[in-house]
This record gives sequence, C-alpha cells and structure tokens, in this order.
Amino acid sequence: MARHRSSSPPAWSTHTSRRSVLGLLGSAPIAAGMLAAGRPAQAKASTSRAIPADLRPGGRFDRFLADRAAKDLFSGVVVLAYRGRPVLRRTYGMANKATSTPNRADTRFDLASVTKTFTAVAVAQLAQQGKIAFHEKLGTYLQGFPAEIGQTVTVHQLLTHTSGIGRPAVGTEPPTRPEWDTIQKLWDGTAKAIRALPLQFTPGTQYRYSNDGFFLLGEIVATVSGRSYYDYVREHIFTPAGMTHSDFFTKPQVTADPTIARPYATQRSGPRVDFTASDFFPFVGGPHRGAYSTVADLLAFTRALGNGTLLGPAHAELITTGKMIMPPSEQQGLTRQHLFYGYGFIDAIVNGRHVVGHSGASAGAANNLDTFPSQDSVSVILGNYDTPIAPIAEMARQIIT
Repeated sequence: MARHRSSSPPAWSTHTSRRSVLGLLGSAPIAAGMLAAGRPAQAKASTSRAIPADLRPGGRFDRFLADRAAKDLFSGVVVLAYRGRPVLRRTYGMANKATSTPNRADTRFDLASVTKTFTAVAVAQLAQQGKIAFHEKLGTYLQGFPAEIGQTVTVHQLLTHTSGIGRPAVGTEPPTRPEWDTIQKLWDGTAKAIRALPLQFTPGTQYRYSNDGFFLLGEIVATVSGRSYYDYVREHIFTPAGMTHSDFFTKPQVTADPTIARPYATQRSGPRVDFTASDFFPFVGGPHRGAYSTVADLLAFTRALGNGTLLGPAHAELITTGKMIMPPSEQQGLTRQHLFYGYGFIDAIVNGRHVVGHSGASAGAANNLDTFPSQDSVSVILGNYDTPIAPIAEMARQIIT
C-alpha cells in the first residue's frame, strides 16, 4: 500500500518510514508520576513546542471532553501521549456508582474488542516462530468443522474478518449463556456453538466483522502453544510488555475488585444499569473481547509492539497494515476517513496520515486505542458507558493529524 506524505506536514509530526515509526511508539518511557489519580486530573504538558494548543490542558479537545462528561455522555479515562509521555490525562465519572468510587487513572476497564489486538499479536508471534502459517486452513489446527469450512477457511481470513464464519456482530445476543458459569464451560460452549454455524458467505469474498472468527484464533493459539489462551497472553504479551494491571477477570473477580470499573449499559427505556447484574454478563472474556486493562498498560502495549519486545519489525508492520477495505457501515461515526482492517488492527487514513489501533464497544463499554505513527503519538479512550465515543476519538484524530 502506498504511503502518502504531505508536502507540508503539521507541526506535531516527524519524517519517518512506516517501519521506523513503529519503533518510535516505544522510544521514550512513560513518566510514572504523570498518571496520578484525580477527577478531573491536573494534566501535565510536555515541554515540546510541537504539541498543538488544541490538545493541551484547557485546549479545544480538553473543553470538548469536559462538556461531554458534564452532559453525562462520557465516563472513563482519556490519555493523549506524545513520544511516550502523557501530555493530557483526564478522568471522569464513577467506576462504581453504588459505592461512589470514582474512575481513576489506574482504573481497569473492559476493553471489549480492543482485546483483538492481543489475539493478533499472539498469532503473529507463533507465525514468527514458524508454528502458524497465515495461508493454512482452519482444519490444520482445529477439529470438528465440516470440510467446507475446515478445508477452506484460512488463518488470514479469520484475521481479516473475511472467513464467513460466525454470527453477525450487531443485533444478536452475545455468544454466552447464563449456565456457562466457569471458564471451561464458557470456552467449550462457545467453541461448540461456533462449530454448529453455517457459513455466512463464501470465504474470502466479503468483509464481515466476526467475533466468532477471533475466538477461533484464540483456540488456535491455545492448540499450537500448548497453553490456555489466557495463560499464553499473560506470559507472552502482558508480562513482557510490562502490563502489570491487565488480565482476563471472571465475573466474581470483576464484582469484587474496586479497581475494576463497573460497565453501565444503557437500557432501551433510557437509564443506565450495572451490566454485571445481568445474567448475560459473560463469566470471563475471550480472544474476541473482554480483557481488562488501564490507560498506562495500553501505552506500555504500544511501546512494546513498537520496540521489538513483542514482535520483530516485519511482523509488527504486517499485522498493523491494512489489508481489507472496511465498508461505510463500519465507520462508527468517524467521518472523512478511509478505514482498512489489518490483522487485528484497524489502519485508517486521516488527513493523509495513518492512524493504527482498534475500537471496542459492548454493553457498558466504549473504548478506542489509536497510534499516530508519523506524529509519534497515542490516544487512549477507556469508558464504562456504552454511549458512543466516536466524537471524542474523531476530534483527537483530526487535531493530531
């Protein structure tokens, strides 16, 4: 894919190749003292003159975010980082309304589909070791599928949402059941349910977002590595990246831990309710959604992905480069952008600049992780409302690019 370089780059910019910018994301440490708690927080500004005034404390973005929170349209934490260091950090709302516990900079949020980035990195790590091949068929690694699926669908298609496997991601109940009240029951029940599904379309002929396809990728990781999916991610992604507050928590752990934000889902009648009280709150997340993390840990993840800790440069570039055009229905409120799906990462072109990351939304969760390679910047939005955060993400994208 051709890389566009503007003849007049914005001030918040560096001139680099696509491969070298991945390294830039991890070029500077995060100052621990800059993530102290507060609501709203006293943000620290970088001394760099390259940071636009609209992104500084008190700037246009900061005022817009405060207005959204004041109208109860946002609850969570937002961090903008430049060269690895936060330049703006704000926290709003409650992690637990029943106990009046506020969201803090170290609050852990349900990442929803941002989890897919971890699964993609896990697959790429095993591919880098020669244990998984992107062209190989699903049946090479997993059993229990009819021939039309097992001998047709490839790992590449699962990673790019072009496999034809799975239920539509929108308008259906989540692939979980109240009786799946252990990790093993949920895992086995989901795997069985996916294997009973017919193909939605001929593999490779369409793009259609598939949570079920990413669950199967997690199954492949577990089968090939000989570890559970959860243990593999903990040992090969969270630990080496220094993501000390990230994990997959069970429902009892979520409800007992005051550092985890409760998800407040919007009912059809209007009010928000704590989704953990629902029978359909999943017992545990999986390869497609439901890891928990903090803004600091996600900054650490982007750094580790960029500096070679998690993947070599070639494979890091491979998974973050767009491969399939995403249709207008996937714009999710973002405008004036071209969206492509890579391997577990969305590669957007905004104002002629690449923006790489992933969004995540579910009942009581709305998140967005964006890295801006040519601006050496990262935007992290973690929320425990399901009110769309696209307006916040779009403003950050437009100003940064």
